[in-house]
Amino acid sequence: MDKNLASETLLVVEEKEKGKPTVKAATGGFDHNGNPQTVPPWEKNNPDFLQIDKHGNALENFFSNFMRQCKNPTQFTFFKLPADGVEQMATVIGDIIKNGYESGRDLLDAYRLKPEDYLNKQNKQQNAETAMKTPNDTKEKQTAIAEHEVDWNNLGKLGISKEMLKEKNCLETMLNYGKTPLLPVKMELDGVSIDTQARLAFRKGDDDKLTVSVHGVRAQPELDKPFYGHKFTDDEKKTLWETGNLGKVLDLQKSDGSVLPVYVSIDKLTNEVIALRADKVKIPDEIKGVTLDDRQRQELQEGKAVWVENMTNRNGKAFSAHLQVNADRKGLEFIFNEHAQSQQNSLQIPSKLGGVNLSEQQQADLKAEKTIYVEGLTDTKGEKYNAYIKANPEKGKLDFFKWNPDKAQEKTPDNAHQTQQAVNSQGKTNEATKNINEPLKPGQTQPNERQQEEAETRQKSRGVKM
Repeated sequence: MDKNLASETLLVVEEKEKGKPTVKAATGGFDHNGNPQTVPPWEKNNPDFLQIDKHGNALENFFSNFMRQCKNPTQFTFFKLPADGVEQMATVIGDIIKNGYESGRDLLDAYRLKPEDYLNKQNKQQNAETAMKTPNDTKEKQTAIAEHEVDWNNLGKLGISKEMLKEKNCLETMLNYGKTPLLPVKMELDGVSIDTQARLAFRKGDDDKLTVSVHGVRAQPELDKPFYGHKFTDDEKKTLWETGNLGKVLDLQKSDGSVLPVYVSIDKLTNEVIALRADKVKIPDEIKGVTLDDRQRQELQEGKAVWVENMTNRNGKAFSAHLQVNADRKGLEFIFNEHAQSQQNSLQIPSKLGGVNLSEQQQADLKAEKTIYVEGLTDTKGEKYNAYIKANPEKGKLDFFKWNPDKAQEKTPDNAHQTQQAVNSQGKTNEATKNINEPLKPGQTQPNERQQEEAETRQKSRGVKM
């Protein structure tokens, strides 16, 4: 069974009594005790399963909430399985655990997940993203706040020391007014000592005095409450819930009657709603080796998610992703999931497709939902092809056709496809193609040299009929 499938889900084994485990599939939600909400691991419940995208952070968010809310996390065991085989595997895993089969230990270990591993991954990702914003030589770089300005004794009352911050690789982040990852914090509430988790950040008030801001964890984002006087609409709530970013610049009304444009995002670690002044964000001309065009820069400035292709990571490998301003991270973030496109007010039309630069007229036609014809596109296997292309605003993507979709009732391919379609789709042959078994490539009307040699060999092997 392929464990690397993109469509995977989480199996939850709860053992309240020794030898009596219950095996169910997680939905992604939690009850009032912080226990995972589940459904029977039957195929018919597949739509309710927690969907795990290998490019997303569903597991990190799930385990972060689980460890934060669950009163007795040790009674749960987790396994990640392909969603289309979860019913059979649930039965097998349940039998192994119930009967203590030694021979099944390797199978359990192959699919078992540990919540703490994903919390560590989330913290490492947060630190890596912080490191991306600064040059490689930041070790000697002067920070915005000097260490001697910090009241370490006051910070120690929260259970935080300089050594801990260095160990967690977040001291420099704090000294540059950034937030730490989730840290164990001790606080007193009405004389009662409480151990919790929170993100910390330094702030300076009007008196220039340095204080520690504690960003505690919330069960969920408080979107129903007024946000600096603004009441989120249902559409704005939906966008924030699904994507974590508002997807536009929000104009907040200040007490003096002036307007303050801000970006709004949700802190993924604490569920706090964060605002960032729009004038504090500078959109770069280039990112990861790709020069952004005027349209991309404008839409990023407006808070929209923008698709950027062929960026280069630190290992020299090309990748594509959506870019968007994230208020919590105080800059651009890379988004590798399906939600980014859904929050845009209109379909994002690329300037380049399949290695072919689109003219301004072609881009304008696509935006106007007109069909364009593009030659010389390159597919994922490196093969060239031609295609009609039309925007699909309902699905937020571009659709590709062999024939003109505006004349779909006739289904008349372009001239370059006529012979190819007759051979590949209709089973017709001509003298050149009658012994060719494999489909012709787009635009191909005659067999190539290799195909011709195979056809001649096939003809000879048939022999002479008596």
